[in-house]
Amino acid sequence: MPLTRDFRETVVERIREDPAFAKALLDEAATLFLNGEPETARLILRDLVNATVGFEGLAAMTARPSKSLHRMLSKSGNPTMDNLAAIFEALRKKLRVELKARAVKAACPGRWRRRARRSAVATTSTLCGSSRRVR
Repeated sequence: MPLTRDFRETVVERIREDPAFAKALLDEAATLFLNGEPETARLILRDLVNATVGFEGLAAMTARPSKSLHRMLSKSGNPTMDNLAAIFEALRKKLRVELKARAVKAACPGRWRRRARRSAVATTSTLCGSSRRVR
């Protein structure tokens, strides 16, 4: 008997046992989509679907074929905005949550710097807009 188990099994079990964890994953999936990481977001949604409504249940809730939903939420899936909205709507209803988007200031990664040379003085700007003079 193995001492460990599959990570996905652990996640699915935790989603089923901990509603707050499931809600946090739905929030994370939405955030990832909005911030340009759709591949990871689709995989999180797939785990949420498997642990909550199942693909057959999702098919009934969204009026879309189960196989199509499987493809949409695969690593290389490409769901349309309408399909994605339907998936989020079904999960939102199942988890009894409301999603709200809000803009927040991005963290400034210190290594992402761009240098512009002006004679002997250069200005270093981060992507967040702050700048300082360097010699």
